Amino acid sequence: MTSFHAAIEAIKRGGVVIYPTETLYGLGGSAFLPEAAARVCRLKGRPEGKPLPLVVGSREQVGLVTELEDSDFARLADLFWPGPLSIIVPARRDLAPQVKDAEGLTSLRWTAHATAAALCLESGAPLIATSANLSGRPAAARPEDLDPALLAEVDAAVLEHPWPSGGAASTVVRLLGCCRLEVLRIGAVPARVLEQAGFRLRGLGE
Repeated sequence: MTSFHAAIEAIKRGGVVIYPTETLYGLGGSAFLPEAAARVCRLKGRPEGKPLPLVVGSREQVGLVTELEDSDFARLADLFWPGPLSIIVPARRDLAPQVKDAEGLTSLRWTAHATAAALCLESGAPLIATSANLSGRPAAARPEDLDPALLAEVDAAVLEHPWPSGGAASTVVRLLGCCRLEVLRIGAVPARVLEQAGFRLRGLGE
């Protein structure tokens, strides 16, 4: 078990850490450092070209990831953040290339987990937040479910309480304008909740 402060130092040095989010354990490092992002991909066995998702620790940190000013984005953030809703946004140029797709987009959420948020805030960086498992293997919500081989490879792991809540990963949506959303993955935020908030959805079997 590694201390929270050791994880902060590892992130600042460009290291890779395992840490709890509101849903599952995350594997990540600073979103500003390509070497950290490349190592996350290598440790996880993540396919090339599949961008890494990000979390931030406050509304103010959103500006470190994207300069998007959009009424639907602001409304989603007001309603569902902090929490397990990931929104596809245009990424800033100074972020690591591994967190962006070919269009320069990245997946972002403001995490509701106190430990994950504090790691972002005290390291001064958005964090990569892919699930802490080898690609194709089950994600983990308890320390004992983490892959020992993966634990042995990271620079730090924060395994103290509070643990992730478990259950589904975050819901992922893309803004289409005029209160319309493309749903890329349904997870912890149900489709009906998005619809009840006044959004029209695309991508659920249409």
